Amino acid sequence: MGILLWIIFGALVGWVASKIMKTDAEQGALANILFGVLGAILGGGIMSFFGARDVMSFDIYSFLVALLGACILIYLYRALVLNAKSHQ
Repeated sequence: MGILLWIIFGALVGWVASKIMKTDAEQGALANILFGVLGAILGGGIMSFFGARDVMSFDIYSFLVALLGACILIYLYRALVLNAKSHQ
């Protein structure tokens, strides 16, 4: 995928993940893009580890894989960063 498609794909995936994880009000468009793109990389790595194909095109499988990765990243972000801030 080209860089523009990665940004669009990341924004869409990140936005849906933020809705699922109920963090939409806390994060903006840039965070959605970052979580979506990094989630695609993480999800692709996880699926490759289990022997499935990773994210290589814009289809429903790639969307779900990226969504899985983005949800994991949002969870980890909330667990590590936000909990650390609340204990200060």
